[in-house]
Order: sequence, then structure tokens, then C-alpha cells
Amino acid sequence: MTFIQSNIKKFFDRFGLSFVMVASYFGSGSIFIASQAGVEYGYLLIWAVVCAVLLGVMAQDMSARLGIFGDTLMGFIRKRLGKKLALGLALFLSIGCIAWTLGLTAAVGMSVELLTGGVVPWQVTAVVAGVLAIITGILDYKHVEKVVTGMMILLLLLYVVVAGSSSPSFTGILGGFIPRIPDMGAMLLGAGLLGTTALWPNFFLESILVRRKGWNSERHVKSMRSDLFLGYAVGGAITICIIVVAAAVLVPAGITELATFMTPGEALAEVLGDWAKTAFLLGVIAASFNSIIPIMWTVPFMILEAIDHPQKEQGTHTFQAVYAGGTLIGLLSPLFALVTGLSVVEMVVLFPTFNGVFGLPITAALLFWAVNDRKTMGEHVNSWKLNLINIVLVVFSAYVAIKSVRGVLEKLFGG
Repeated sequence: MTFIQSNIKKFFDRFGLSFVMVASYFGSGSIFIASQAGVEYGYLLIWAVVCAVLLGVMAQDMSARLGIFGDTLMGFIRKRLGKKLALGLALFLSIGCIAWTLGLTAAVGMSVELLTGGVVPWQVTAVVAGVLAIITGILDYKHVEKVVTGMMILLLLLYVVVAGSSSPSFTGILGGFIPRIPDMGAMLLGAGLLGTTALWPNFFLESILVRRKGWNSERHVKSMRSDLFLGYAVGGAITICIIVVAAAVLVPAGITELATFMTPGEALAEVLGDWAKTAFLLGVIAASFNSIIPIMWTVPFMILEAIDHPQKEQGTHTFQAVYAGGTLIGLLSPLFALVTGLSVVEMVVLFPTFNGVFGLPITAALLFWAVNDRKTMGEHVNSWKLNLINIVLVVFSAYVAIKSVRGVLEKLFGG
């Protein structure tokens, strides 16, 4: 084994799982919502990213400790609420996963349409992306982990360079860390940032995949937390960089909303030239495709755990059948757009917000319950300090959800 191979192996012995979690939330929705936040409110909503990252880390920490010392999250729910309620909850939450996939396949399709100058319609590529996601999603976990980690690091480098070159206002950036909510639009975007960063499907996945990583005892908690902070720091830094670029480049140019799918790419083009639009679209394709797989893994893990038929590996036929079935619905984004009249950008922005309003508060509360259940966690239940922080974050997510639910429903059903 060479020196480089040895160090890569050491890195993935300690890190990697959180990058899969971050890759799952950092899709097209994150890119567009962060860009929208920067365009509409400048640096004002940076604080929401920080809150979302903190909530994500705390929730993932709870989920990981639940998996190490107790049970999977859906396993806990089934034992406490019974199979019927657990299955009903799993099916309801699966709607959010499929909605997310509708937006992600649409984003991949539209990016390819723009890259090819309209030669390849987005509807065709959206379907192809869904099919490829089905094939990739049944591959070995370790290969997926290495690929998405590398892509996340490349995305970070790209956006740090761009943000640094956009001559941002450093006082404006610092001011963005002070929580402020000027109007309902900011509240809705805050919910979107929360929903797309603190991704509730990860709360289920972490409690399952943590054991696949080989973390199954007290001595692995430190490694798990190091991995979480590194992964979420990378994801949060990328999101803030996108807000900074949008605020520093698009706002001075007079752009006040994302009128087209390409508008966020203009931020890169202003700094680096037209080639940056291509880089932007490739980034959207990579980020969107990466997100589909872990999000849709959640569906079979939840449903099969709910009926007391847990799957230790993704390679079983039952797991693959449920995963493929859910993803097949997710690739029908062209049909969904035709029926609802929603544009690709609207689907990309709306569905993470939908999950922030409905999926996140429910899942965060259930996770909080699980890690405080002494029968499940034994001596590893949350300390009062962790509970205090978690209560603040859970209440914050519930508050944002309550304030935003009307806007989301109006977007979906009109009014």
C-alpha cells in the first residue's frame, strides 16, 4: 500500500459518514435556497445557516448515539408506538423523500438541458437521472462514501475561491450572524435553509449507518463527533459562501429574485467568466444526483424497520425493491410539473421547505424522545446541558414550521 493510499484509508477510518449525510442535504435545493436568500436579503440570513448547522450536528449526534448505544430511530418508534403507527409515520415521511427526489431529478434534467443548449429536454434527463440513481443506490456503501466526500471537498474549494474573489462586505457578513427576521419571506427562506440543512432523513440513516462504519461502543463517540463537525462545517461553509457570492455580486447588479434557472450561475460568471456557468451547472448536477441516493435509502430503511423487517445491508432484494419503487416515483418530475404547473426552480426550492415544515419538527421531536428514553439508552441518555440546547433548537424548528406552513400550502395548492 502506498503512502497516499495509506493516508486515504486512515482518513476514511475516521471520517466519511458525515460527508454522506451532508451530501444528502447539499443538493440543488441548498444551492438555490442559499442563492435566493443572498439575492433577497443579502447577508441577513447567514445566522439561519449557523442555526441549521447546529441543529443538524446536534440531531446527528443524537441519532449516532442512539445507533451506538440503543436502537435505530424507526426501531425505537415501532417499539413505543406500535407497528401500525410506525408504518403510517414512515409512509407519510416517505412522501417528503419522494417530493425531494422530484425536485432533484428535475434539477439534474434542467442543468443538462442548459448545458446542451436545449438539445436534450430536461424531462428526458430527469428520467435518466432517476434510473441511474436506482442503479447507483444498490452499490457498495464504501464506494459511495469515498465519491461523495471527494465531491464535497471540491465544491468547498470552488465556492471559497469564488466568495473570496467577489469583494464581499466583511461588516455585512459579520452582521449576518446576528439573528433578524424582517418579514414573512425571510421566515420562509429561513425554514428552507433549516429544512435543507438539518435533513430529517439523516436522523434515521445515521442511527443505522453508524454501525456499518464500525462505531459501536463508547470509544467511538469521539471519532463520530469529529466526523460530524468536519462534515457539517464543510456543508455550512459552502452554504454561507453561496449566500455571500449572491449578496456581493447579484444584488449590486440589480437582481432581486431568481428569475431563471441560470441566475445563480451568473454569480460565478461575474467573477470567473462564462466558463463558470458550466461549472455551476456541473456542480448542480453532481450535488443533486448525490442527494437522491441517501435520501431514497431512507424510504426502505424506515418502512422495513416499521414493520419489524430491518435490513442490515442495501443488497437484499426487499430493500432494493422498495428503494427502486420510491425512486421510480421520484423520476416522474416532468409529469408532476405538467399537472401542478410548478417550474423546475419552484420544485427545487419548495420541496426542501416542505420537509422543513412537516418532516423536521416531527422527526426532531421523536429523536429527542428516543435519546431520553432510559430503557433504550441506559446510562447514555442526554445530559441536561445537551437537552437544554436541543430543546432550544427543536422549539426553534417548530416555531419556524408553524410560521411557514401557510406559505408552503399556498405554494402547493394555490390561494
